[in-house]
Amino acid sequence: MTAAARTLDFTLPPDLEAHEPPEARGLARDEVRLLISRVHDDHVSHRRFRDLPDVLHEGDLLVINTSGTLPAALNATRENGTSVHVHLSTHLPADLWMVELRVPDANATLPCRDGHAGEVLNLPGGGRCTLLAPYVTDRTTLRAERPTRLWIATLHLPLALHPYLQRHGRPIRYGYVTHDWPLSTYQTVYATEPGSAEMPSAGRAFTPELLVRLVTRGVHVAPLLLHTGVSSQEDHEPPYEEYYRVPERTAERVNATRRAGGRVIAVGTTVVRALESVTDTRGVTHPGEGWTRRIVTPDTGVRAVHGLLTGWHEPRASHLLMLAALANPEHLRVAYHAALSERYLWHEFGDLHLILP
Repeated sequence: MTAAARTLDFTLPPDLEAHEPPEARGLARDEVRLLISRVHDDHVSHRRFRDLPDVLHEGDLLVINTSGTLPAALNATRENGTSVHVHLSTHLPADLWMVELRVPDANATLPCRDGHAGEVLNLPGGGRCTLLAPYVTDRTTLRAERPTRLWIATLHLPLALHPYLQRHGRPIRYGYVTHDWPLSTYQTVYATEPGSAEMPSAGRAFTPELLVRLVTRGVHVAPLLLHTGVSSQEDHEPPYEEYYRVPERTAERVNATRRAGGRVIAVGTTVVRALESVTDTRGVTHPGEGWTRRIVTPDTGVRAVHGLLTGWHEPRASHLLMLAALANPEHLRVAYHAALSERYLWHEFGDLHLILP
């Protein structure tokens, strides 16, 4: 177990899981709570997210992920007539898909591990999903005693992908969210290109008005794209290959901010992953596009960003390794202890954490 994982091996009380969006709790998007932690002195303060313009400095750069959320959960029927849920995770080259199989379990779903190569799943409206091979990052790790829930598959749909999903799909949700919410609930206000299986949720609290206030304060905003796959909450697996695109203008903004002494702040772990994929050992960020396997850990370090706006991660979650690359484990322990003590809310509809140098 890593030092970061040991330090943050805490128990998350069920009542600190955000079961519904803040709007259903009578709050605006930008009224969620914001814990600000400074790494250099372990100082922690508590604000509302709409106070962000008062926290950042003129010349700082926020880098956002403009990927939009797909209604990526589909009902399916197996060859034996039983029901299963298919979660579309990642659209791969050659029109292949990485998909996750899950079985209904009361109000939630659980990983399904008994799929088999060649199995055809019947989807709504006459669609089909054919399982081709288990998805593994290293074929030598594929063992019969540990069946997979992730598959390489092909889709055969009666409509183009996006119209089909709009008609038959719904957003992926887990058991802590008690019922379905509209797709708009899972979109950031700046999403431009649908492609993520799950919402890049660190940016959910932004509103158009807040973005205007930030810009008028001299805080710059630059976009990139990274389509996120399923989050693998049960197994805490490392992230899979994901498609990203860092525009030339964004790379220039990152480099110019660093040269001028400003702070580059990633809005979400997806932004860190994309930027670290195109930043060289000298700390220079380049434009780029493709598939990244980059996993950011304390061993790899972080070269592109100074700070991170992120949600609260579950105990032993792989995302904690990325946080530990930005902040030492002791600082994370201080911040997470404060969040638990002050009853911050977890998950995509919960509160946020701003890590500053």
